[in-house]
Amino acid sequence: MSTKLPTEQELTQARLRLEIDGAVATVVLDRLDRRNAMTARTWHTLARIGDALPDDVRVVVFRGEGDTFSAGIDLAMFDPEGPDGEPSLLAQAQQAAQSDSGRAELEEIIAGVQRGFTWLRRPEVVTIAAVRGHAIGAGFQLALSCDIRILAEDAQLCMKEPALGLVPDLTGTKPLVDLVGVHRAMELCLTARTVDAGEARELRLAELVVPAAELSDTVADLTGALLTVPAGAASATKRVLQRAADASGLEEAAAAERTAQVERLFALLSGE
Repeated sequence: MSTKLPTEQELTQARLRLEIDGAVATVVLDRLDRRNAMTARTWHTLARIGDALPDDVRVVVFRGEGDTFSAGIDLAMFDPEGPDGEPSLLAQAQQAAQSDSGRAELEEIIAGVQRGFTWLRRPEVVTIAAVRGHAIGAGFQLALSCDIRILAEDAQLCMKEPALGLVPDLTGTKPLVDLVGVHRAMELCLTARTVDAGEARELRLAELVVPAAELSDTVADLTGALLTVPAGAASATKRVLQRAADASGLEEAAAAERTAQVERLFALLSGE
């Protein structure tokens, strides 16, 4: 596993920009000509960013270049030749179908791209999706992977994969179900309909909805507020909240709080 951040050339090839300013990192989906559509290279590079983020980065903001967050997966991945310089997902599936271990190989490929999303849940960082315009399919799942979603009033969300004959597989199904419930999640996925910013707020898919012109300032204000909390307390609290979401009941959640508080008290006594 690489422990070095991707080079500028590697970021450019993945159509990403990475800007680190002290405790804040901003990841920009930078493919305006394709409405910030993503490929496997994008996701592998996101995983490398997560692996190698400096320890003092506490907030990571994701946004799209221009007025679109992301149109989702680059459909060229389904062409026989694939996107520029990358293998075709269709060709990989066809090859796997001819192998006894093909299913396991395909699952390993998918697990590799999922790593570009799973690190966003790490307790050490708070992740924010700043969404303008369309967040479709993989773009919606990237936003769902973040801890906090701030939407511009022009935001449009859609889980497009089922309409393409696929299933959502970039770790977005659990947060979607956690936020809106299994029945509403089923309706959203199986109709592949578009949710506007107002409905997204009603469904708890957005923490804030603001005019597009105020999106950057709102994200900056939120980032500043997040950084006022001591890093150790912030990461411990995020971990406790994540455990509470998965806890089977109050006692399990309370036990997690006790354990985390004892760890924090000992850390404070030792000067951390």
